Amino acid sequence: MARIMSDRLKYELAKELGIDQLLMERNGDWGEMPARACGSLVRAAIARAERAMAEGQ
Repeated sequence: MARIMSDRLKYELAKELGIDQLLMERNGDWGEMPARACGSLVRAAIARAERAMAEGQ
């Protein structure tokens, strides 16, 4: 199964959103993250991709 987002990107976005501590409390287990935190991460990833597309990358 192909990954949509690299782990590096997920951790980078989590840090930007301030949910990296929440992830650390759950021992890095993304499956234990609240849906709201995951939704925020997805929205941030989409916004970043849209910016990159607008800049022609």
